[in-house]
Amino acid sequence: MPLTLDDIARISGVSRSTVSRVVNADPNVRDRTRKKVQDVIQKHNFQPNMAARGLAAGSTRVIGLVIPVGITSIFADPYFPLVIQGVSSACNQLGYSIMLWLAEPQYERQTIGQIIHNGLMDGVIVLAMLLDDPLIDRLSESKRPFVTIGRHPTNENINYVDVDNHTGAYQAASFAIRSGHRRVALIGGSRNSISGQDRYQGYLDALQGHGLPVIPELITEGDYSDWGGYQAMKRLLPFHPDAVFAASDAMALAAIRAIQEAGLHIPEDIAIVGFDDIPPAATSSPPLTTIRQPIQQTGKLVAEMLIDMIENPDPRPRQVVLPVELVVRSSCQVANVQNPVWKRSKAKLRREVQENHP
Repeated sequence: MPLTLDDIARISGVSRSTVSRVVNADPNVRDRTRKKVQDVIQKHNFQPNMAARGLAAGSTRVIGLVIPVGITSIFADPYFPLVIQGVSSACNQLGYSIMLWLAEPQYERQTIGQIIHNGLMDGVIVLAMLLDDPLIDRLSESKRPFVTIGRHPTNENINYVDVDNHTGAYQAASFAIRSGHRRVALIGGSRNSISGQDRYQGYLDALQGHGLPVIPELITEGDYSDWGGYQAMKRLLPFHPDAVFAASDAMALAAIRAIQEAGLHIPEDIAIVGFDDIPPAATSSPPLTTIRQPIQQTGKLVAEMLIDMIENPDPRPRQVVLPVELVVRSSCQVANVQNPVWKRSKAKLRREVQENHP
């Protein structure tokens, strides 16, 4: 059983308050007494209870990282580990620790009180911004510092770091269209997430911007998961899309699997564009054309923002939107179509895409 301050005081022959002052480097302790206490601490390898010291001082240097999605998704989708790496990197550099909360949405209401009132955290990061998330309202009411990954749809005072999901989706769908495809389908993310809504709207705006109709049977949802993407692609196949924009790489890679199992070829029969640029995107067969978002940078920046809010309180909202980038690989390239409007050299069309995509 680890020693307590009372034990150290008894062994040293001093009061508990004197031991506490020595542990906390109080200068108002005689050198002889300080050395006596330090010798006992060193001999017994005494380690102060950092949590208790933090609570007493009003700061624990611990931040909570809440991930309100299914636990299966957290371990199956490389996006989440990359974000966590970014958060961890910033915390390590700035002397903070992380308390991870895996709060599936259906149980989140039961854990809100624990997250907000346990007194062990100086601030909270909410990794996935969901629509109508009760945790966000409760955090706002608690006045505890918190930052979300993803903007809030209505509250302009929420602190967040986001990526430009709308522009990325617009670029992805536009590239497929400019490459010669006309039946561009969407495997959307969860409609209950801000990113899912933004990427859905970017897809619609790309169709409208290029004069193409919205075809309801070419729009389905895959909830950002591998299984969801696979099932969504199987639902789309009977409607003969010639290209698919999947709102995450996890769904895009699953869609590739479903297409190939159907005996079709990529990109000759169906082109695929994803979103994220997770590591497997570059090594898939074929390599995945996708929208690159700075995943680790997002995690690092959101942790740095929260820690700065803790150490330098300021009521003004802090909001950052990071840019995204189209990465062209062989899953979607310039199509060799026979339509006379689009019959031109691949080199010329590729230059047009590079010059004109937003």
